[in-house]
Order: sequence, then structure tokens, then C-alpha cells
Amino acid sequence: MDAFVKLQDIAIHMGLEPAEETPNQPGKLPTPSIAPCGEPLTPRGLPLKKDSLGIHEAVRPDGKPMRLLKTLLTSACERNCFYCPFRAGRNYRRQTFKPEEMARTFMDMHRAGVVDGLFLSSGIIKGGVSTQDKLLDAAAILRQKYHFRGYLHLKIMPGAEKEQVRQAMTLADRLSVNLEAPNDRRLLDLAPKKEFVQELLRPLQWADEIRRAEPDRLGWHGRWPSTVTQFVVGAVGESDLELLTTTEYLHKQLRLRRVYFSAFSPVVDTPLENNPAENPLRQHRLYQTSFLFRDYGFDLEELPFNQQGNLPLEIDPKLAWAQANLRENPVEVNRAAPEELLRVPGVGPKSAQTIVAARRQGTLRDERDLQKLGIATKRMKPFVLLDGQRPSYQLPLFDDTMGA
Repeated sequence: MDAFVKLQDIAIHMGLEPAEETPNQPGKLPTPSIAPCGEPLTPRGLPLKKDSLGIHEAVRPDGKPMRLLKTLLTSACERNCFYCPFRAGRNYRRQTFKPEEMARTFMDMHRAGVVDGLFLSSGIIKGGVSTQDKLLDAAAILRQKYHFRGYLHLKIMPGAEKEQVRQAMTLADRLSVNLEAPNDRRLLDLAPKKEFVQELLRPLQWADEIRRAEPDRLGWHGRWPSTVTQFVVGAVGESDLELLTTTEYLHKQLRLRRVYFSAFSPVVDTPLENNPAENPLRQHRLYQTSFLFRDYGFDLEELPFNQQGNLPLEIDPKLAWAQANLRENPVEVNRAAPEELLRVPGVGPKSAQTIVAARRQGTLRDERDLQKLGIATKRMKPFVLLDGQRPSYQLPLFDDTMGA
């Protein structure tokens, strides 16, 4: 079967696997030329199907844009995860690549200028160890036979062995293990054939152990890959407190670069097909909170959970904390430590550094001094002092629920 047909079939559901992709923006991907037959052509004449092949506009961990092919070695799977479109027994056409075929197909697309990087996962056939071997084979072929030096995000399969994790860390720029649920009790309701600690959490712990114990030069390009994970949100009644307890551990103890939250959306012909879809705003609030752990120094006990262990949807968590803690005790911009500035709504890591640098040149006395530095002041004004004085501000009629 044509490799592009396989990619199209797999790509239908790859949107459920968030990775480095960003929302589509016009003008970013090159427009292919059109052959006389009307079929799109890549810059080197490689025919493309008009339907999606699973190519996403994405951003590398270093901030550089790329075109990322997200795909699977096989969409067949022996596991029966209740939410998953690739689950065993679901009635739809499966597709499988051999490692060499996958590597060759990707390189054809890469040489044609269609893609820059690869996100490679797989359904599980003959166990996680055997499937991981095939993923490693495909990665090794790309790196060693085809000398691909670009971006590679490699999935670690449930039940993979520590040596397989180490080998993956010598080939990939990023590794991911999908925890799916925040603990073993919730995982039983979501993916009953998976083991939370032994199959899923342990590989993330191994990756962190390897990074701490072994020299960076052993990793790909002389550095160890970053690690990420994903949770399915709202499928089995888990609370935000459950999700964020595990998220805080992952960020602060295992040094995960990113935790992805995927709002549950029911898939036809799965056991959860009649469950309601989750509110995307809940997903947004969870992302905001995970960044508070990772970049802003917040702790779990500082968050505004309700009695059910969930965050309020109507206000972003940083703003909620500031209203409770800073409105009567504003931060003096000219004296605050960087970690104190990061607690102020509207101040991020870059703007905190900008403020600290500007203070060395003189006192910041007015919001216009901040605006000249390129810092937006609307959200921060209720919570700061400038040379001992509160900036003037007007209380909003409505909360800005989407602020960071």
C-alpha cells in the first residue's frame, strides 16, 4: 500500500496526541506547486495527497519553528484503553510501517522540503518491549543510515526496559511517556491493561536518573533529551487536585519540560463514547497552573481549589492567587526579588528579568517607565507599587479569564 495512504489513515486521529504543534497560522507552510494533473507537488516533485498526512506546524523546544510529521509505526494495538481510537477491537482500517519503510518515507518527505522533524509513536503489538525495539530501529536507521540530524520526538512504550530508555536518549531530542491518568485508581478506569507505576511512571524516573548520573555528552548532539507526558482530562471523574498533584511531582522532581492536558472528546466505538466531552477551558486552566509550577515557583498548596478539588474556571489561577495575597500587600517593583515579581499577574520570566535590569539604571517611578521597557501594565497595576506609590487603575467589570 502507498505510504502516503498509510499516513493519511493514521493522521485522522493523531490530533489526540498533543506534542510540539502550534495553532495553524497562514503563510507558515510553503504552498506546493501544482502538477498538470492537478496533484500538489513538493519542491522536488514528490506527489502529496490533498488530505492531511499528519504534518503540523510546530515549535521545537529551543523555540525554532518546524514542520512536524506526527505518526505511528502501527495503528494496530493489543491494549484496550477505553478512550483511544486505536484500541483493540475497534472496527476501522489499521496501518503498519516497518522501521525501514518509516525511515525511508520520512526521509523522502524531508529531502523534498515538506517536513523538518518527526514525532514517532506506535500502537502496541507483542508487548511494549518488542514495540519499543521497532521504534528504536526506526530511529537508529534515521540517524545512522540516513544521517538525519533534525528533530526527533520518540515515544516510550508502556513496559519498556531501562536500557531501551537509555538507547532512546542517545537518538532523540525529546522522549514522552503518556501517563494518561494522575494515579493508578484513575488509570484502571481509563486504561485497565496499563500499570501506572511500573509501566508508565518508571520510564520517566529512569530518564531523570540517567540525566543526573551520566554525562550529557552521551546524549544526542551532546545533551540529554527533554521529557514530557500527557493526561486525558475529564474522562473518568478525576479532579484537578489529582492531576496537579502528579504534575507538580513531574515538574519539580523528574524535571519534565512539559505536561500536556488533552480535554476528553468521546470517540465512536469505544467504551466511553457516550461520556460528555470536557470543557476546553478546564484544559486551559490546567496548562496555566502547570506553567506556574514550572516557571513561576508556585506550589500546589497555594492554588485556589474548591471543595471538590477543582480550580475555578472563571478566573486564571495566578490572578486568583494575587487577588487573595497581593491586593492588600502589593509588590514594590523597585525592590522585589525576581521570584516575587513572578507572582504578579502580567509578569513573566522575561519581563521580570527586564525589570531587574532596568532598576540598575534608575528608579521606576511610573507605569510609563515600564511601558517604555515593552512591559504591559494593565494586569499588574492592582498588585504593585512604583517607588512607593500605587499606579492608578480601574477595577474591571469582568475578570480576564484567559490571562497568564
